[in-house]
Amino acid sequence: MDKPASARPIIVVTGANGGVGFGICQRLLFQFCHTNPTDGLPQGFVVDSSTPDLPVEFDGLTLIMACRSVKRAEAARTKLLGLLDGYISKLQRKPDYDGHAHAFRKNLVIDIVSVDLAMLSTVFKFADEVKSKYPYISRLICNAGVASFSSIEWGPCFKQLLKEPMTAVTAPAYYGQHSGEISIDGLGWVWQCNLFGHYVLYRSIQDLLLASPPSLGARVVWMSSLEASPTFYDPEDWQLKKTGHSYESTKYQIDLIGTHLDRRALASSSSRRIRHFITQPGVCSTNVADALVGPVLDVFKVILFYLARFFGSPHHAIDPYKAAIGAVHLSLASLSFITLFDSPTKRDANTHRTVKFGAETNRWGAERVGLTEVKDWDAQAAEGEVLLGKIEALYEKFKEAEKTVMINFETASERM
Repeated sequence: MDKPASARPIIVVTGANGGVGFGICQRLLFQFCHTNPTDGLPQGFVVDSSTPDLPVEFDGLTLIMACRSVKRAEAARTKLLGLLDGYISKLQRKPDYDGHAHAFRKNLVIDIVSVDLAMLSTVFKFADEVKSKYPYISRLICNAGVASFSSIEWGPCFKQLLKEPMTAVTAPAYYGQHSGEISIDGLGWVWQCNLFGHYVLYRSIQDLLLASPPSLGARVVWMSSLEASPTFYDPEDWQLKKTGHSYESTKYQIDLIGTHLDRRALASSSSRRIRHFITQPGVCSTNVADALVGPVLDVFKVILFYLARFFGSPHHAIDPYKAAIGAVHLSLASLSFITLFDSPTKRDANTHRTVKFGAETNRWGAERVGLTEVKDWDAQAAEGEVLLGKIEALYEKFKEAEKTVMINFETASERM
């Protein structure tokens, strides 16, 4: 018997037309082809995986690609469907094929809704459009992001390569970045694209997330980075307009607010809660640094990535499909397998750690989900709470301004 449509997940992925976002979409589609998706199973870090609370089988999905360019999103959708059909054909040739993938394909909807996180009016418009089309959202994957790289600083580059070769190709400290870039909304551009635009998106569709059926629950997955660091973060420059390290700082802010939002959810007595989880894609070969490297250097970079992985780095996923495993695991797995923000560490039963989930591989490229701790959480937790308060106040300000614009527009239309 077919499941009712209301039991099928509705997942929003920002930046879905390329890079890790495309990898997340592809991996979701491939996983949903199976009655028991492997990405939803317990990972090696789970202390007790004996629980019977296994991933639920779904025979359909609505995937909403939230992208700035509709044209590129349409091309990505066509490519995704081609890859999916090829994958299903391979499954069909297996002797134990059960027909589930074809049932899933029949009930798959891939929608495209335009949004530009650097322009908040489009974020509010996105929310309005989604509200008019769908009764709920079960997952919001905040993947889209930018880095305003300006140059490779070759002196520090060679120095880091000689002193810390593995770190140099994992969390490089030699990328120069632009500072002072301002969005059309008057905010720090990188900050708005990576953090605040997603926060406004989350708050604007919060009611849809809360309306998600209990069998699905509601989760927001925030995309951080291995480069997230408090080293250059100045609380006085919380919109990151002045810093020359906006990328690392904004990703660290994501670590802080994602953790606080989830702890607030856990403290809530409501039966309808939105869980928040943080993931990072490891080191992946995408077009983020295209402005700095040409085709020759890009090939050299990828070779270094493979060498790092072969010599023991667990963080070099390289392929966007492999890099997507953390986000997909957080979307599919039972909460009993991923509720680890307050779990005691093995070092000390009385110590709790704050973690994010990330893509890892062995030297041969077999991917898995790993854990990394949020840096300096104890020292920065209070600042994270203050930051979240500032962000919420700013959201309310823009929401009221948007209401005023809509009222004025409707009044002007009536007079015409």
